[in-house]
Amino acid sequence: MPETQEIKKGLAGVVVDYTAISKVNPDTNSLLYRGYPVQELAASKSFEEVAYLLWHGELPTSEQLAEFRRVEVSQRSLDATVKAAIDLLPLTAHPMDVTRTAVSVIGACDPKADDASPEANLAKSVRLFAQLPAVVAYDQRRRRGQELVAARDDLNYSENFLYMTFGEVPDAVVVDAFNVSMILYAEHSFNASTFTARVITSTMSDLYSAVTGAVGALKGPLHGGANEAVMHIFDEIGEASAVSAWLDKAIAEKRKIMGFGHRVYKSGDSRVPTMKASLDLLIEHYDRPDMKALYDTLEADFVGRKGIYPNLDYPSGPAYNLIGFDTVTFTPLFVAARVTGWTAHIMEQLASNALIRPLSEYNGPDERHIEGYVADDAVAATADRAEEAAE
Repeated sequence: MPETQEIKKGLAGVVVDYTAISKVNPDTNSLLYRGYPVQELAASKSFEEVAYLLWHGELPTSEQLAEFRRVEVSQRSLDATVKAAIDLLPLTAHPMDVTRTAVSVIGACDPKADDASPEANLAKSVRLFAQLPAVVAYDQRRRRGQELVAARDDLNYSENFLYMTFGEVPDAVVVDAFNVSMILYAEHSFNASTFTARVITSTMSDLYSAVTGAVGALKGPLHGGANEAVMHIFDEIGEASAVSAWLDKAIAEKRKIMGFGHRVYKSGDSRVPTMKASLDLLIEHYDRPDMKALYDTLEADFVGRKGIYPNLDYPSGPAYNLIGFDTVTFTPLFVAARVTGWTAHIMEQLASNALIRPLSEYNGPDERHIEGYVADDAVAATADRAEEAAE
């Protein structure tokens, strides 16, 4: 090995494997799911159809979609063991900790957790897809002192998710905006949480372990937690007229302004216009011109100063706020969406697996030794201790 290595901090620019699941087309700046621009999927498909696409590589026929929905609906109810585990957790625990624990419990209760066959892993993927809405919805309700709302089998995925959370199905504009957000968050190639899932999978660990690790990675504010941070910024600023002074102070303090910038997109996140359109409809529906003014003013001022554009978290945070989700619930919503992408990558990793084990360049002290250490004496001392323990 040469004495000086080129270190790629954060693996920036390092291509580690192939994937057929998603990519960003640099010519159109479009995020593609299995070749389809995500904005087209969000405008015309349900989240169930997109989940099927990510797992199977093609959009479902009407018959395939009906069968998939039948299986998904049959698994929506929150298992009593999972509910009991959630109830044991303090209300002070972050909802991402609750979600991570729930995934572990779901896996622990699955007798086929260690079955890594494609059929078994697809079944696990559907199970998590079906049950995570119940986990997220119940955790928000219990924090509000509310009882569990049972799932319904006559509603689609987004309608049921919102029903379990709020006890009623909201207007179509709200359901549509939520459906769009789930599709936009579903997949994004080798992001930090997805790569975490693939690393764990490469060890031949089980799908639930890989998803649990991915949830842990997504909790970080530089990844999934950014949508929560956006609303904290909005709350801190208060109103549009305060944006300029707030930015002056934040930039002087070298604060990171969450919701802006992306490792992949340099000229703007391709998902933002679609989510912003849904946010605008929600703002009109809920009659919140104050939020629109704050959103637009902060975006224009920050982009004007730094030339850094919003990412998906910037419009999704306010959208979830308007729908009625607590800010701490935003990242678990991301989990419920991204579990489709994670599990697609887990199955792809297993189909052509190689242990992911990068090297590092050591920059610590040169070899050194304990004063007075003699190898033979140390071996003898270890043997004496073993004998004494045996007696």
